[in-house]
Amino acid sequence: MRGAAGGANLLALRSHNTALVLDLLRTAGAEGISRLELAERTGLTPQAVSKITARLRGEGLATEAGRRASTGGKPRTVLRLVPGAGHALGVHLDRDELRAVLVDLDGTVVAERRAPLDLGAGAETVLAGVARAAEELAGEAHPASAAEGPRPTSGGLATTPALLGGLPTLLGLGVALPGPLDHGRGVLHRVTGFPEWDGFPLRDALKRRLGVPVVVDKDTNAAALGLAIRDGGGGGGGGGAGGSFAYLHLGTGLGAGLVFGGGVHRGARTGAGEFGHQVLQLDGPPCTCGARGCVEALCLAAVARGDLAEAARVLGTGAANLAGLLDIDQVLLGGRTVAAAPEAFVHGVAAVLDARARREGGHDGAVPVRLAPGGTRAVAEGAAQLLLAPLFGRGDGG
Repeated sequence: MRGAAGGANLLALRSHNTALVLDLLRTAGAEGISRLELAERTGLTPQAVSKITARLRGEGLATEAGRRASTGGKPRTVLRLVPGAGHALGVHLDRDELRAVLVDLDGTVVAERRAPLDLGAGAETVLAGVARAAEELAGEAHPASAAEGPRPTSGGLATTPALLGGLPTLLGLGVALPGPLDHGRGVLHRVTGFPEWDGFPLRDALKRRLGVPVVVDKDTNAAALGLAIRDGGGGGGGGGAGGSFAYLHLGTGLGAGLVFGGGVHRGARTGAGEFGHQVLQLDGPPCTCGARGCVEALCLAAVARGDLAEAARVLGTGAANLAGLLDIDQVLLGGRTVAAAPEAFVHGVAAVLDARARREGGHDGAVPVRLAPGGTRAVAEGAAQLLLAPLFGRGDGG
């Protein structure tokens, strides 16, 4: 929860204050929260809270959730968020698969799609696949609306395009895929193994095609954002709202998402987290990035020959380097390859970090290693949070 310094009674910060209130409504859940509690926790005046909540109720984003006994006077009316008042699409473009989810304001997945994908098949094929998945999810969520065509937006959340007319509460689309890329401009760089994407303006191309706001980020950053929001910034437990963690994603490639103080660290050029391409072995086997002996190349080679113990050891060595450099609170592991053998990777990576802690004589023990919650759709769910997080003041998803 945010402290009293969080709110500010200034017209210029109205959206900020609204985000504070929305976030508290979201975290309160079905039980709701009173206006007095909202004022106490945001530092806003009761009058400011009343204006904000009245506007949110008028827009269909909040509703009454009953009354609660008070210590004196009449019972307090409590308010709650209306999860179905807004939705976001999240798409994970892996090298060989597309996974898409539709989530409500609570982040609950209400519909999902998976389809084979060849990231090297060209922009038109990939864009068509994203558009098809988006249409199907919107139609599945509101089939009657899809048949009727586009309708005015509810609550002023977004302008609904004809293509996605089946879901008038759509906030937009978040897309996550392997990097490197420019998150701010939504432009891809030389995606490892797919140099033909270099310089492609994916965000603008999808925005033109679908007619909705689009945010593009690396798969690891999106997953890390979703994990930070899921646990209030702790990313799976133990870090706390101000904690830090590294999310290591091992699937068709290897990368990292970094969270400090509850927020995703993207770096000055949005290039942070290229974890897989740190060199562990000089003059080692060639990597698809053009270098040799990268942790990704060594790890994937071990996976390919069925040596999961070696793959975990290599991953653990990279994780130990990262933990030593950044002094993070914990390491979270995810991705398809990890999900297929979670114990082997969690125990193997933890063993390397334990050995390092013993060598260094750390008084607080080794950095804990855990399996990231969310499973194989963590990236897609995180991609949806690229749209939702700013609404609740939880980061600059866009």
